Amino acid sequence: MISPAYCVMMAQYNSWQNRCMRQAMEQLDEADLTADRGAFFKSILGIANHLLWADRMWMSRLGDTVEKPDVAASGSTAITPTSAVWSAERFRLDGQMELWAEGLHAIDLTGNLRWYSGALGRDTARPVALCVAHMFNHQTHHRGQIHAMLTAAGARTADTDLFIMPGLE
Repeated sequence: MISPAYCVMMAQYNSWQNRCMRQAMEQLDEADLTADRGAFFKSILGIANHLLWADRMWMSRLGDTVEKPDVAASGSTAITPTSAVWSAERFRLDGQMELWAEGLHAIDLTGNLRWYSGALGRDTARPVALCVAHMFNHQTHHRGQIHAMLTAAGARTADTDLFIMPGLE
């Protein structure tokens, strides 16, 4: 399904896109970032926090260097109080994700991952490769929402196309 090289590329894409998103977020004030924009997770910062929370959750399951969030999904939108705190936490986690991906071997992407799923309300198991693909897909989905909100709020946003990511040549 996926390979270690795919994981490295997607972790790099995640970091690049989060840097671009951070630059766009810096163009707005905190009131703009926390305004309810009618999305499921309400605001730009709310979605960014949820994504940070979810990435921490998945990385705590997939590796041994990221601590599981200490709040449930219902509290995920408020795990950082400001965009500055979010930015620092995001930068740190992105580095951890890249290091995790760079250390992967094909065997690490086989078998099942077992965990208690709050979404399902029970213990569950799914193929590791599927969980990793889901993590990267989840990132792209929510960054797309944030990108649209940033654009609507008047921020200049960067391109999101994977094929133009710096360093692919």
